[in-house]
Amino acid sequence: MTAKMQLPIPEHFDATKISKVWRVPYQQLAAEAKNWAKQHSIKPASSDKKQICLLIIDAQNTFCIPEFELFVGGRSGSGAVDDNLRLCEFIYRNLNVITTIAPTMDTHTAMQIFHPIFWINDAGEHPVPAATLITLEDVQQGIWKVNPAVADNIAKGEYLALQRQCLHYVQKLSDNGKFPLTIWPYHSMLGGIGHALVSAVEEAIFFHNMVRNSQALFEIKGSNPLTENYSVLQPEVLDSPDGFAIDKKNAELIDKLLNFDAVIIAGQAKSHCVAWTIDDLLTEILARDPQLARKVYLLEDCTSPVVVPGVVDFTEQADVAFQRFAQAGMNLVKSTQEMDSWVIGVGG
Repeated sequence: MTAKMQLPIPEHFDATKISKVWRVPYQQLAAEAKNWAKQHSIKPASSDKKQICLLIIDAQNTFCIPEFELFVGGRSGSGAVDDNLRLCEFIYRNLNVITTIAPTMDTHTAMQIFHPIFWINDAGEHPVPAATLITLEDVQQGIWKVNPAVADNIAKGEYLALQRQCLHYVQKLSDNGKFPLTIWPYHSMLGGIGHALVSAVEEAIFFHNMVRNSQALFEIKGSNPLTENYSVLQPEVLDSPDGFAIDKKNAELIDKLLNFDAVIIAGQAKSHCVAWTIDDLLTEILARDPQLARKVYLLEDCTSPVVVPGVVDFTEQADVAFQRFAQAGMNLVKSTQEMDSWVIGVGG
């Protein structure tokens, strides 16, 4: 196979703006992209012999900008900012070989099972976000109850049915060895600034769209009020106490990903949405053909775990998960490595 050299970083990219929110100048970028493709002899993605997908998980302001709701700082304190700098540079250097970019968008409204308004105690208080885990025992003992005021919007006023569903929910989390229900701050709110992609990442994705004539494959997740949805491939709980479906796995996206010759994964947070998406993908791979794991590449330096100093630190859990993925055949790589050194036949 003929190797393809990494490209230079375009002049429009400003590394000092990674942690800022700003408007992407689409029309200006589109014109620049046309010239960039011509200057570097970059062909449309439709001509790629090796179809390579970059799956970017939840690179949104809510997780990646320091002053926003759920900034993923990692142990360094600047995790997601540093990750996105490397991610943007990776996209620009490899524009000529990345066929498709698939960004996922965590998407929420106010009344969801993991937001404070959804739960209440006997004192009329809502759980403190980021500091409250609601266990099966908490719900069984009535320490936390579904807020009756949300039943009209969520369950057409059927409060007892909603309470039963939520008891079933925490029971399923417990039975399946999942994290207890975490109450998060209001985040990734649909229509809000926090929901948007980080501007620098959005800019890089749009530039790729224009240079390669490749449509970004956006995936929305997390809008079901009755379940968490860390993984883009399926929510945490799929059924009701009576066995009826309340949601389903994203079979269409799973098929799309596994049809690529290589899938590269980055994003936030390593310990939660990234790890659980990879875990679900691995489950599908093992059910179909374990050798498919070899086509998955995890950008270790473009993802960070959830760390709240003095409260929680998921670094070790994230590292253990990634080692398990590697043992299953997935590849742990760095964004600074030339893709020819780790994606087999990338230049073909």
